[in-house]
Amino acid sequence: MNKKYIKQVFFILAMFVLLIIVALLALSIGEINFTPNELITILKSETGIEYTIIHNIRLPRIILGIAVGGALSLSGVILQGVYRNPLVEPYTLGISGGASLGVAITIIFNLNLLFGVFMLPLTGFIGAVIITFLVYVLAVRKNYYNINRMLLIGVMISFMSSSTMMFLMSTTTAENLHSIVFWIMGSLDEPNTLLVKFVLYTSLIGLALSYLLANQLNALRLGESKAKHLGVNTTFTIRALFILASILTGISVSVAGVIGFVGLIIPHLLRMMIGSDNRLLLIASFLGGSIFILISDIIARTIIAPNELPIGVITGMIGGVVFIIVMSRSKMKV
Repeated sequence: MNKKYIKQVFFILAMFVLLIIVALLALSIGEINFTPNELITILKSETGIEYTIIHNIRLPRIILGIAVGGALSLSGVILQGVYRNPLVEPYTLGISGGASLGVAITIIFNLNLLFGVFMLPLTGFIGAVIITFLVYVLAVRKNYYNINRMLLIGVMISFMSSSTMMFLMSTTTAENLHSIVFWIMGSLDEPNTLLVKFVLYTSLIGLALSYLLANQLNALRLGESKAKHLGVNTTFTIRALFILASILTGISVSVAGVIGFVGLIIPHLLRMMIGSDNRLLLIASFLGGSIFILISDIIARTIIAPNELPIGVITGMIGGVVFIIVMSRSKMKV
């Protein structure tokens, strides 16, 4: 085993430890802060308002943050590998636009009041699936994938979805408009533990499935023709990876709203740190996305406490600044 690989493995282990530290920090910090000793005592007692805050409010947020951050970052790695473009992110293909449009329609027509709490995530996911299907159908010609065509169609459909949603927002009531805008900016405040567990299990299964295709994803970096010469079934691989990334993004957006920059900045930074081997990059990006979301959520909950900022605002600001700094330094080194 070479030294480079050992360093990369230790890097991933360090990220896992960092994730645990950040999760414990998120459990302790908020409108009410707890010391480590108090945290242990409260969890052992299993009674009182402090236990309710930790167990029923903060812990589900942390689990959802790990799941959503990991899923979005994982989707970014997959799509950047398929398109061989480090600037592609999960929202490029219009998946978030479709989910947002589905949720906007649900809120405007009060469908969530008719069918219960599961209606918003369900219609958000349905919207994402419909957009994914449109991109897939329009991009495939005679069972042949044109990567550039798929990317362009995804961008155009994303613009169309956003424009349609803006039209609906401009014609609805102020109350509905407030609900749509709040959802669009993203939040980890999901009280339904069943949905939280579902997103967590889906993200972990997505990580396992993507890892099974890590070697094929590595081969696609060389181009489709060279990957075929290496024995890769590129049609199946691209289709499977595209569907997997779409499902991960659709579920994340439908439950937590639109949280930008996670699928763009985290895979890009980690690729610069540990290289482009997807056997390591997939795991590292999952952990990195989870860490980034949890840190952003801590800032969103505490920076103007007792009020709370939408997490999408924090990820956008931090991600944008970091990305500009990294790109500026990279340009200087060239």
